[in-house]
Amino acid sequence: AAVKAKGDEIRAAKDKLKASGLKGKEVDTHEEVVKLVAELQALKAGAGAPAAAPAARADKPKEPKKEKAEKPKAKAKAETTLAKPSKGGGLDVKKEDDTPVWYEQVIYKAELIQAYPVKGCFTLRPWAYRIWELIQGWFDTEIKKLGVENCYFPMFIPKCYLAKEEAHLDDFAAEVAWVTKFGNEDIEEPVAIRPTSETAMYDAYSNWVQSHRDLPIKLNQWCSVVRWEVKQTTPFLRTREFLWQEGHTAHATRDHAAQEVLDILELYAGVYEKLLALPVVRGTKTKAETFPGADYTTTVEAFIPVTGRAIQGATSHHLGQNFSKMFDISFQDPNDPEGKKRECAYQNSWGITQRTIGVMIMVHGDNKGLVLPPAVAGFQVVIVPVGIKASSTDEDRTKLSDACANMTKRLSDAGIRVKLDERDNSPGWKFNHWELKGVPIRIELGPMDLDKGEFIMARRHIADPKESKITGKDATLVEDVQRALDGCHKDLYDRALAQRDEKLVKVDEWKDFSPNLNQGKLLLVPFCGNPECEEKIKDTSKEESAETEVAGGLKMGAKSLCVPHEASYSKPCPAKCIHPECTFKGVTARTMFGRSYQ
Repeated sequence: AAVKAKGDEIRAAKDKLKASGLKGKEVDTHEEVVKLVAELQALKAGAGAPAAAPAARADKPKEPKKEKAEKPKAKAKAETTLAKPSKGGGLDVKKEDDTPVWYEQVIYKAELIQAYPVKGCFTLRPWAYRIWELIQGWFDTEIKKLGVENCYFPMFIPKCYLAKEEAHLDDFAAEVAWVTKFGNEDIEEPVAIRPTSETAMYDAYSNWVQSHRDLPIKLNQWCSVVRWEVKQTTPFLRTREFLWQEGHTAHATRDHAAQEVLDILELYAGVYEKLLALPVVRGTKTKAETFPGADYTTTVEAFIPVTGRAIQGATSHHLGQNFSKMFDISFQDPNDPEGKKRECAYQNSWGITQRTIGVMIMVHGDNKGLVLPPAVAGFQVVIVPVGIKASSTDEDRTKLSDACANMTKRLSDAGIRVKLDERDNSPGWKFNHWELKGVPIRIELGPMDLDKGEFIMARRHIADPKESKITGKDATLVEDVQRALDGCHKDLYDRALAQRDEKLVKVDEWKDFSPNLNQGKLLLVPFCGNPECEEKIKDTSKEESAETEVAGGLKMGAKSLCVPHEASYSKPCPAKCIHPECTFKGVTARTMFGRSYQ
């Protein structure tokens, strides 16, 4: 009845707006209509705070009424959680049963994102943006050690800039969003909202570089870009607007540029391995997968075990002199005695996006919600006072409160990000709330713990409640907590590595290709590198794929991921290319193939 009433309210609001002279999209995007539609979606999806333990709920009559709001569990799979409000109870879909719905529930209920009226765009809430800030802080510090400086170029790119490099424009043509009007007037020369900034930045570089002494130029910008995707979007993994950094450098020699490509690639691997506790494979893209306009592209590739699909983590490109010739980024050759010869600069570009957050969620998250590695957790530790009863004296309450505050200060002074949760919700409610949000360590401190000089630590990454809890000593508070945080990162990384390696296999003959692919595995195969042969591998493996064996029921072929840099991935390597129709017999290194997120 409530849903029907809200629908009637929306129709009435639209009729009123139409009567005032508004039409079509003006009506649908009007603030009043958008608000009512959001309310309708909330009614359909249900709402409520994280479910607390029954006993705890009884002890706290003041808890929010929202906890008791009805929630149609039977419709969880039928109705996309994109329509659900960010607050809600625990997850009602298991990760292994329906990964896409599980993922959407996690990102909304853990308060990472909020829906937005523009398709493919999402609001990043503070809990998500803090993850990005921590990644940004680490990476920014590291690139500055390499001499990279931050800058900012306008988001609007003239069409004439993009037209300078037709292949570059063609690659992004279907995704470029154009500004064609201001008010009711047409813009004489439409401008693009940047899909990437090579063309905008390199026009400036051509003015800045005259001599070899003007090199190297090493610039980076933190910004958002727009790719007007027409395919289905997934928050963090594939969106129309996303956050990233893009580095663009120019060098006097190829050797200096080539070394930087690898230096940056290692930093990207560090983001995944040191911050996100995710193993990656470092490698070079095949010719077919190389960035348009680049001599070669290097990449770090991650793997999501639950879906059996790889995902490109970040890329570092050597552009050679391709763009510098187009944009005339040249300098007087210092080796020319006559001073007449000009040399074009050697360039690199490299970038990493908010996709990192989505990969982390997909790999580490569980059926309780988000699981955050300590390095990117907004709060690494949450302190929850426990053991206070209705019969507890004011002295007991004050003593515990003071002890919790003291513990918070000691941890904070040691550089640990800590939150003391003194809200009047029950301990059980708080436990579930912070588990859903993925805080690595929960400290439980009560009167009995104070008497013993101890405290309890519950480690979020360990699913079993009993196994997750360990005891710490107040006298060694900082050391014990830091040890637990370090252990959390190591456990998460080791678990993800074991899951990845279990699915990483060497395949020498085509008869074994599709059977392993259909089991969600990554395949290390002998491959000639020819783009036409690669297309045949993709098509043939798609034809041989078994829909029932592909996670999510998505029928797709294998694509090349990279040629791994680590030699152990290639030894031994057959000389014959794996595709049965290919006659090439000079293969020297294996190429990693698999199903992949685009």
